Formats: sequence, structure tokens, C-alpha cells
Amino acid sequence: QLQLVESGGGLVQPGGTLTLSCAASGSTLDHYAIGWFRQAPGEKREGVSCITTSGLRQEYAVSVKGRFTVSRDRAKNMVYLRMNNLKPDDTAVYYCAGDWAPMSVVCTLVPDQERYKNWGQGIQVTVSS
Repeated sequence: QLQLVESGGGLVQPGGTLTLSCAASGSTLDHYAIGWFRQAPGEKREGVSCITTSGLRQEYAVSVKGRFTVSRDRAKNMVYLRMNNLKPDDTAVYYCAGDWAPMSVVCTLVPDQERYKNWGQGIQVTVSS
């Protein structure tokens, strides 16, 4: 049973940088596409970024493209989200989620729980001066 745990969140000033980590246990991530999602108070959960099983393709929401970078480290069984030039609108709880997709060459930013069956508990990111 895949379990995911996020870390690396916190308080940062506008323009700052944070790197979120998604650590896996119970299973290798080798056959999972990984998505990063966020949810601000009173808002729907939205997709931020995802990376395919192979790691060869990444997708980004328009609001974060050019500022966020997703990557994976197979040896460490981890996925990362580096967030540069953070803005107050990036304030939210961030989640990583796993989509069992060993044969897929794409990933989705839709927080579809029929696909993303494994979710972390979430971590707070606050961007404020």
C-alpha cells in the first residue's frame, strides 16, 4: 500500500523559494505518475503540476508555469516540487498524489480520485510579508 508524506512547506516572503518533497513508503514510485495539488481556504482543490511515470513529461498549471518545477528521484523514491518566485496567491495546503500508471506516457492535473487513489496528508505553504 503506497503511502505518501509531504514535507518542506512553511512561511516564505513573496518572491521566495520553497521545495516540497513527497516521500513514498510501502511501494516503489516506479509505476506511479505523481501529481501535486493545492487547496486554499474556501476554494476547490486544483492541479499544480504532475510528472509521468517515466519522468519524461511534466505538466504545469498556467498560474505556476515558469516558476515551479517538478522532478523525481527514483533512487530515493521521492518526488519534488521546486517553487520559485512565490506569490501570495500560492498560499494553500499542498498535496502529492499517486496515479498507478505503469504504461501511461501522460499525467493529469485533474484531482480525480478514481485515478489518484493515494494522497499525502498535505502541507501548508504560506506566502506573506
